[in-house]
Amino acid sequence: MAKTLRIYPENPSEKAINEIVEVLKKGGIIVYPTDTVYGLGCDIFNHKAMEKLSRIKNVKLEKTNFSFVCNDLRNLSQYTKPIETNLFKLLKRTLPGPFTYILAASNTLPSYYKNKKTVGIRIPDHSIPRIIVEKLGNPIASTSTHDDDEILEYITDPELIAEKYDKLVDIVIDSGAGGYTPSTVVDLTSGSPEILRRGKGDLDLYI
Repeated sequence: MAKTLRIYPENPSEKAINEIVEVLKKGGIIVYPTDTVYGLGCDIFNHKAMEKLSRIKNVKLEKTNFSFVCNDLRNLSQYTKPIETNLFKLLKRTLPGPFTYILAASNTLPSYYKNKKTVGIRIPDHSIPRIIVEKLGNPIASTSTHDDDEILEYITDPELIAEKYDKLVDIVIDSGAGGYTPSTVVDLTSGSPEILRRGKGDLDLYI
């Protein structure tokens, strides 16, 4: 059964954050809040955890397109190829924020991403996932808690999320009601922004 931890961004419990980080290091799966919808995640360098997360989403690991949640832009060079100055300025203007950016992948990604040419990067405007990533020391995989219901795509109530994922994840972070609009996905691999999915973030405000 999943453990529910109530953590709020205004004053996150250090003890609770440390507990989450230890679970991630041991290969656990968490449900966590973002500035958009609640997400499912694990340590990107834990192969077994990534396989488990893939099974939850009913897709083979090598076929997944999980994004990486980072805490800031400083470590992007570990996971992406060099970014053009104008595009890096765009990242600085819009992140943290409700955007997922598709960038050219570097050669230092985990082994199961070796054949990937691109990687999605997220830096949510929400302190809890960024603190977790900072304490963990590397990004966590990110995929949304997408619902099978055609009317209600995303569950916003943490208690309902906990019920749904009770036997699939280790920890559910309850940080209050989540959103129902996912991030805006922007492809930067061509050298100019191309919106692949319009979501919460409005890129027009920054261009």
